[in-house]
Amino acid sequence: MRLVFVPILALVLSAALAAAQERIPSHCIALAAAEPQVVPVALQDGLQADGVLIRYIDHASFAIVTPDGTVAVTDYTGYTGIQDLVPDLVTMNNAHDTHWTTVPDPRIPHVLKGWGDGMEPASHRLDIGSMLVRNVTTDTRGPFGEGAKRDGNSIFIFEVAGLCIGHLGHLHQIPTDEQHAAIGRLDVVIVPVDGGYTMRLEDMAGVIRRFRSSVVIPMHWFSTASLQAFLTEMAPEFTVVETGGAQIALSLDDLPSVPTIIVLEPAFID
Repeated sequence: MRLVFVPILALVLSAALAAAQERIPSHCIALAAAEPQVVPVALQDGLQADGVLIRYIDHASFAIVTPDGTVAVTDYTGYTGIQDLVPDLVTMNNAHDTHWTTVPDPRIPHVLKGWGDGMEPASHRLDIGSMLVRNVTTDTRGPFGEGAKRDGNSIFIFEVAGLCIGHLGHLHQIPTDEQHAAIGRLDVVIVPVDGGYTMRLEDMAGVIRRFRSSVVIPMHWFSTASLQAFLTEMAPEFTVVETGGAQIALSLDDLPSVPTIIVLEPAFID
């Protein structure tokens, strides 16, 4: 398996010169028809036309970048680094202030909140050309496990470059059969592995096993101890790749042939 990590600024500047592209159809609600692997990205060429870049920024925030320069940021807190990067869309969950902001940059065209207005749950299906973003809500609990809040969290699914990328947000419950059906197949799942603030390790491991994703990216770990506990739990069934870097490029046609946990090290975009 080949991994390449590239500076996101150079990537975005290069990608912005490319013409907008149509989104490669995804198979989120169908079975995979290919054996994908990781593809290399040559810095001077930018991201390949059938690829997507995933950059771990901090805590639960990731940048998802398409070859035409479209940028989405998950669990956006208002800060991605000292670079003046304006995402095309951001998603937020309001479990803690490390997952959202009350004052998102007004230049951002699309701000998707993962919680409803108290009357109806959040419901998003946004197609911006090379990326389609939708959500499936889950219930959350209050501080110390009390005060359940219906539809307080959103799992956001990004359909891009033929891949289905799921960000579980601040997941507090094991998804139901109905929620799994709405989520569909996930090639890549980004999962909180704190071991308690979201879900206990054993329950989260069961959630990951059921998704059967090709790539699992841990997030929301407060110490290397919680990260290592997750890796130890999953190691018998998953190949573990500790990249030492903040980002990776993937494509549908070149994913790991065996389920793989890819550990990224968070880094602000400077």
